[in-house]
Amino acid sequence: MDNAHCCDVTVLELRPVGQSERPGEFYELRLTNPGWKRWHPGQFVMLRPVSWGLEPLWGRPFSICGVDDEALTVFFQAIGRGTRRLAELAEGDKVTVWGPLGTYFAVEPDTPTLMLAGGIGIAPFRGYVERHPNPANLRLFLAHRMPLGCYPYDRFAGERAECLRELNPKDLEAIIARLRALVEEYREGLILCCGPTPFMRTVRNFALEFGARAQLSLENRMACGVGACLGCVAKDGEGHHVQTCLRGPVLWADAVQL
Repeated sequence: MDNAHCCDVTVLELRPVGQSERPGEFYELRLTNPGWKRWHPGQFVMLRPVSWGLEPLWGRPFSICGVDDEALTVFFQAIGRGTRRLAELAEGDKVTVWGPLGTYFAVEPDTPTLMLAGGIGIAPFRGYVERHPNPANLRLFLAHRMPLGCYPYDRFAGERAECLRELNPKDLEAIIARLRALVEEYREGLILCCGPTPFMRTVRNFALEFGARAQLSLENRMACGVGACLGCVAKDGEGHHVQTCLRGPVLWADAVQL
């Protein structure tokens, strides 16, 4: 949080990604670099277009896909009122950004590391792979519902990666079985997970079963991103309420209840 600051940036590009059953649902948004001194994969950013005025009132949180000298990149799915409005942005529009915010994924160059992504939960792993000092030690598993082309899966072409699509209950059973096998395989390594709560709950349960070290990136709803609104509270391992935006979003599996 010490490095976080708020500023207005400019939309460089808003690009639809893939061909889903509902065209125009997935987007990659590139904004001018906010001038951050540093950031870490797993952190998030709050975005609020200047054109919104007072409606919607709150910004929206997004995992940071990547940052380079030119741009801050986020990946999102237009499924709610805020994200559908974001999908209307055009090149040159102004967006208020505050970040980078929150905790981040552990990086252990010499430790075999498993990245488990559920759908759009793949977003933070793009930056994780790009910045990892030893990507040969990384492995990705993606569980998804929409066609694979809707996700930035192609960015992992040089890494060990696999995916399973859920179209029916049997597919879900196969995904759960695969998650269990992978968590058991990496019980002596490092496991990182991001995705819908049921997906992360499954990973957490397996991690506790096998005594594996696992980190979860929570996707609680947020309004302010700085701990003021108390809209993103979760329960820690002892049952105490904690603010996800300050104590998270990345937490160790045994330190959070889902």
